[in-house]
Amino acid sequence: MSHHSLFSPLQAGALSLPNRILMAPLTRCRADADHVPTPLMAEYYAQRASAGLIIAEATMAMEGNSSFWMEPGIYSEAQVKGWNVVTDAVHAKGGKIVLQIWHGGRACHPLLNGGIQPVAPSAIPITGDEVHTREGKKPYVTPRELRDDEIPDIIAGFKKAAENAKAAGFDGVEVHGANGYLLDEFLRDGANKRTGPYGGSIENRARLMLEVLDVVISVWGADRVGLRISPLNSYNSMIDSDPVAITTYIAQQCSARGLAYLHMMRSDFFQAQQGDVMTPARAAFKGVLIGNMGYTADEAEQAISAGQLDAVAFGTSFLANPDLPARIAAKAELNAPNAAKFYSPGPAGYTDYPTMAA
Repeated sequence: MSHHSLFSPLQAGALSLPNRILMAPLTRCRADADHVPTPLMAEYYAQRASAGLIIAEATMAMEGNSSFWMEPGIYSEAQVKGWNVVTDAVHAKGGKIVLQIWHGGRACHPLLNGGIQPVAPSAIPITGDEVHTREGKKPYVTPRELRDDEIPDIIAGFKKAAENAKAAGFDGVEVHGANGYLLDEFLRDGANKRTGPYGGSIENRARLMLEVLDVVISVWGADRVGLRISPLNSYNSMIDSDPVAITTYIAQQCSARGLAYLHMMRSDFFQAQQGDVMTPARAAFKGVLIGNMGYTADEAEQAISAGQLDAVAFGTSFLANPDLPARIAAKAELNAPNAAKFYSPGPAGYTDYPTMAA
């Protein structure tokens, strides 16, 4: 199959992308103990600068909300300087990179945050999985219900993170509203059982996500802001009674704001929920729609050619193939990802995947 559509340029708001083969955000746990990005991270992202756009990994918007051991942050001066090295390295290779900013919500753990109990819309723990800590994997704890009067501090933390991302040299920001972290927890009714202005109706459950979007837009302008959502994904014990309805509402709200893009995770890692959220997203969102989760190059080409999507974000295939666009163009065999090294420190399974030339 020809991949003409994948290699056509794309204008996503103010972002001029040379191709539609994007790099999805992938947590890799290679920051240092203070959540400062490292030179090894700069090498990793620069290796992948041929992506139409790199969406950097989920990054802590504010201190005390770690949900992975050794993930990066964007709340300290040292972290801003560390990310500056990363963005400079990507730009030197001609690439574009945006930062995904994030609050872990109930996926955080006291062992990662000085004994602090995590917060969430409701006091409902994640079950059926464990969190990575410096002491190994541990069960999640029951979170504390976030009070309404604490929510402005969360919003302010995201705004400061957006300002820091600009200072760090990023080309834009993606707000992480997916995969069972704080903003997603508020959105989906399986995790949000609260009453008041942030609970109950879809409009109320979406309120925090949209308030965060609005303050990030106030820093960057809507044309350099994206949002990622996962209406079907059951990861982190998530479910919603009407994923199509929340997709439609969020897509309409993003369209009204003129967001650079909407990044949709199309399915469920565990197949607990099934359905089509891409069609309603395409109908409701008038900007650039990015699909993610398990696309092959051929399927991505077909979806873009048919107008169902505008671009596809590739995850583990980009992790294992730093030159993924070149491999797709050449119809070359792909390296297999080494799952045992996804979250382990050091270059193994991180910067040591060979290119075609090697």
